[in-house]
Amino acid sequence: MLQVKDLHVAYGQSEALHGISFDANANETVAIMGRNGMGKTTLFKALMGVMPSKSGSISVAGNDVSRDESFRRVAKGIAYVPQGRMIFPTLSVEENILTGMENAKHRIVPLDIYALFPVLWEMRRRKGGNLSGGQQQQLAIARALVSEPKVLLLDEPTEGIQPSIIKDIAKALNEIRKLKRITIVVSEQVLSFALDVADRLFVIEGGRLVHETTRADTDQQRIKSYLSV
Repeated sequence: MLQVKDLHVAYGQSEALHGISFDANANETVAIMGRNGMGKTTLFKALMGVMPSKSGSISVAGNDVSRDESFRRVAKGIAYVPQGRMIFPTLSVEENILTGMENAKHRIVPLDIYALFPVLWEMRRRKGGNLSGGQQQQLAIARALVSEPKVLLLDEPTEGIQPSIIKDIAKALNEIRKLKRITIVVSEQVLSFALDVADRLFVIEGGRLVHETTRADTDQQRIKSYLSV
């Protein structure tokens, strides 16, 4: 569903990603693990077209999107929840979700979205800025889902969120995949969360993928050694 081949990304003369290659299958969740500054957010921005890639290819369901602008990638099936969530604080919860439905024929939030995140139904009239960090993360995921993506990219969804809500988000992601059969790619530093949601885990270090494992074969100590400073 998502195929990335030999992706190189640079900030000016300084190369940040050195030939990243991985794929994610339909109805699979993949975690990209790594410490801060190792290239996770750069990778996600490149996948979304927020940041141009120097070379390499990205395809979604067999369609090459490597040279497409972000809005065209959305139309071809990629949705992106950036680090820090980036919701609109002065809009209501419902209005925030509707911003993800620019191309929809009927601008009504689907009931299955509220079924996945009941707290958003309860707070649909409340301003996004008045929600807790965990509720804002759920809102950002809901906004991404209403574009009906084939691939959902989540950049550090657990950042700054309390452990009980992290469990809720993991449960919601597993439910989303089961109901919608989409591909989820999540960047993460919390190993327990990655193991709750991901079928395969990759480790990124210095702009390169240096380790790959299935959930069943994960050597937790090895991955923790990559994550420790």
